[in-house]
Amino acid sequence: MNKANRDTECEAENTTTGHVSGVRAVNCPSLLSGMSHEVRTHMNSIVAFSYLLKENNFNDAERDDFSRQIQSSCEQLIQLVDNFLDSAIIDSGSTRPGIKECKPATILNDLMTEFRDILARDVHKGVVLVAESSFGDPGFIRIDNDSVFRVIRILFQNALRNTHSGYIKIGYTFRDNTLTFHVIDSGQGYSKCKEFLHTEDLNQSLTQFNDTVTAINITLANQLISILGGTVWIECNGITGSAIYFTVPVKTVAASPEISINRFVNPMMAI
Repeated sequence: MNKANRDTECEAENTTTGHVSGVRAVNCPSLLSGMSHEVRTHMNSIVAFSYLLKENNFNDAERDDFSRQIQSSCEQLIQLVDNFLDSAIIDSGSTRPGIKECKPATILNDLMTEFRDILARDVHKGVVLVAESSFGDPGFIRIDNDSVFRVIRILFQNALRNTHSGYIKIGYTFRDNTLTFHVIDSGQGYSKCKEFLHTEDLNQSLTQFNDTVTAINITLANQLISILGGTVWIECNGITGSAIYFTVPVKTVAASPEISINRFVNPMMAI
């Protein structure tokens, strides 16, 4: 690929809040078929390794590996089903934002602790997690922090799925009552992430990129960002890595006025 073509390929792609309003995961036959295949694959893996654990001709190290495989399949299965069902719930129109007061730094710190625990496993030892310096500190804000948590968690899961070695960077900036979060990886998933982010037809996109998990992840993240009133776009990081950004409008919370205390008042009571 020459430089001109690569620059064109890596040009930022923007998605507005209403971009995927016509894409419904539950009405996509290819996605449902892929979902069924993924579920059966993980279930078969769980059953197979469970039977192996009962055998007596394996050492402790091998049994530990079987247990890790079972745990990994269970986690991936739960994530897959959760994301698909949440996408279907959003399609039904029954989701409403839950606004709370919180600090963006707290959101990021809690998530980074969770992600570091995931990367501590041997299977992910080739991936480094980087907390990027955040610019702007709005203090307390009013935001649907559960949905923001969910979007960043989905984008991290997606980045990890496409990055076998390298790095994942996460951070945010604050400006003009808008938070802009980013999840950047050095992986291999840019082309398919861009396709699923902008698709109007999941069936056609899944024909091009047979990756049900990424399709569900990107679709759900896009839906949640739309509910938050934000926008999302993707840029190419390097040659094949992905840099996904999304904005969330927020309301800052005014700081409570400090109570003035006269330190020179005599605290002694007259008797």
